[in-house]
Amino acid sequence: MLDQIRAFLGGLRDEGRTKPDANNPDVAAVALFFHVIGADGVVDDVESDKLKALIIQEYGVSGADLRELIEAGEEADREAVDLYQFTSILNRSLEPEAKIRFIELLWNLAYADGYRHELEDHVVWRIADLMGVSNRDRVLARQRALAAAGIDDGEAAGDGS
Repeated sequence: MLDQIRAFLGGLRDEGRTKPDANNPDVAAVALFFHVIGADGVVDDVESDKLKALIIQEYGVSGADLRELIEAGEEADREAVDLYQFTSILNRSLEPEAKIRFIELLWNLAYADGYRHELEDHVVWRIADLMGVSNRDRVLARQRALAAAGIDDGEAAGDGS
């Protein structure tokens, strides 16, 4: 399943490509990452570092490819009017198991600062809903992200202040 995500996003390394655009599944994914980490109105260094590390680890991009993808994803998120434009692209590209894994990645970003802000929670819930990920799978993905971050569920609730 993780290989499917990597293969799906691996197209960034094609030579001679132009700058990725918002219709590219890779850009759509990164735009949603930015939407989650920015949901509470603050994108701190911890969240930015986690975003870069997640893209490098999960998608296998680095260097100029990483910079281009981050810039394109951030720009797409800034220009977006809704989440549907990104989730519809991912819905066409990901199998059900990969969608659940994607939601888990979103939770990993939401917990990067050690807290689950209610706005971040709502954004992940909404993305999961638009991608057809069940409430059960969304909650299980959240629990896996909590465990990976070493955060007790009671500690995670809060606004980060």
